[in-house]
Amino acid sequence: MADADTRVAEALKLYLVDGLPMRVIAKRLSMSRNTVRRIVGRGSAKKKTAPAPPRTSLLAPYEAKVKALLDETPELTGPAVLEKLRADGYRGGISILRDKLRTLRPREAEPFLTLDFKPGEAVQVDWADFGFALPGIPRRVSAFVMAMCHSRYLYLEFALSQTLGSLLRCMERGLRFFGGTTHVDIFDNMKTVVLHHHAKGIVFNRAFLEYAATRGFAVKACNVGRGNEKGRVERPIGFVRSRFWPGRRFTDLMDLNSQALHWRDDFANNRVHEVTGKVPALVFEHHEKPTLRPLPSTPFNTDDVEGQVVTKSFRVRFDRNTYSVPPNLVSQSVTVRANEDRLRIFLGQKEVATHPRCWRAGEDIELPAHREAALKLKPGATRDGLPPVLLKMGDVSARYFKVAAAGTKSLHRETVRLVFFAEVYGVQVTAEAMAEVMAAGHVGADYVEYVLRQKKGLEPGAPPLRLGMPELDEASLPEPDLARYDARPPSLENTDTEEHDS
Repeated sequence: MADADTRVAEALKLYLVDGLPMRVIAKRLSMSRNTVRRIVGRGSAKKKTAPAPPRTSLLAPYEAKVKALLDETPELTGPAVLEKLRADGYRGGISILRDKLRTLRPREAEPFLTLDFKPGEAVQVDWADFGFALPGIPRRVSAFVMAMCHSRYLYLEFALSQTLGSLLRCMERGLRFFGGTTHVDIFDNMKTVVLHHHAKGIVFNRAFLEYAATRGFAVKACNVGRGNEKGRVERPIGFVRSRFWPGRRFTDLMDLNSQALHWRDDFANNRVHEVTGKVPALVFEHHEKPTLRPLPSTPFNTDDVEGQVVTKSFRVRFDRNTYSVPPNLVSQSVTVRANEDRLRIFLGQKEVATHPRCWRAGEDIELPAHREAALKLKPGATRDGLPPVLLKMGDVSARYFKVAAAGTKSLHRETVRLVFFAEVYGVQVTAEAMAEVMAAGHVGADYVEYVLRQKKGLEPGAPPLRLGMPELDEASLPEPDLARYDARPPSLENTDTEEHDS
């Protein structure tokens, strides 16, 4: 006990007399810091401090005048009131003034009318974010919801993207699920449908309007900040969050959509709706479905489409991943088209590469054939380091680049553009244009393009179909000699001679 008292006294001396910090005292006496704090009376209890006096608002002396101004002219705006207070010496800003005006002039609650929809009149469409829900996939999961406004019949699907292509594909499956289209589809202000609002009206996404025209429904957008205008779809989204989502586990997107499909068809559409008191599936089947317009058979391309430039590593970037292309397309502008399963890359009208679409992020997808082709194009891998398509031109390409190397033009740019011309116009035609340019005393891809486009009047077109069989793809037939058709048959010449002699 005496030893403990000694240690307490020593701790107090070190703290109160010597002024050592508690960390040093704890180390010197082999105590914990909390023990030292308790000994010196500075435990966990915090000192109670008197509450700070309330700050006096700069607006307080002028509140009576603000009330008088509003009583006299209720429609006065904040800047107008500020202007009048400045004359009396008010030095505050407009923020605290607007806060005060809100308390003195509270808005009346806006009454909302109950919307009534006839069978087949309208469907409401919206996205809902459900966060990072799939293991190993760093993408947010979105629920696509379509709700029939009359019957409350529901279509539900989950996706990993809210792009225009994803929206169109979900719309297509939703319309097939319903078996027809309504007169109007009502959307929230998603950017794939509504570009922006302005005083004269709404600017819609032209590509989506084209889709709506092919499917035969009108497009209507909710007003900004008017959630009551899309209650038919907002309630189902809340219903999905509270009744379907909690406690579920999914291995991938297919598993998620499989569970959602069973829940939608077995429960959501067959329950008694809490507002109508009726079963949505029965109301839809007997009252609403017969009023829907039949789906047109007109096809519509629902791919995600982006223009990209091929990088030096013969890659294109699309949706957070990179995909390989043939290496002779470096620096070329290509078009990337993708759906849920497949990604295709086009040079003009020609498909130059296809890959399975990757839904992860930061992945690099490369075809072995593209790497092998790149190795062949490395300096020294082929004669003069030229791509194979230019080597097919023989001496024309060799002479062309020999002259170009003596000038100041970028040989890389020349190679890229000439490969492009050979791909879209043909090897033989491009070689003839290069020879014509050199015959005029020039070299340069701009001159070659001028000959192809202006003098020959050619338009880019798809190259011949490749069958993947060398004996057929490389087969060439000699040009037929048409001169023989100009010669008269010997029998006719003998007949003319006999007639002349007679």
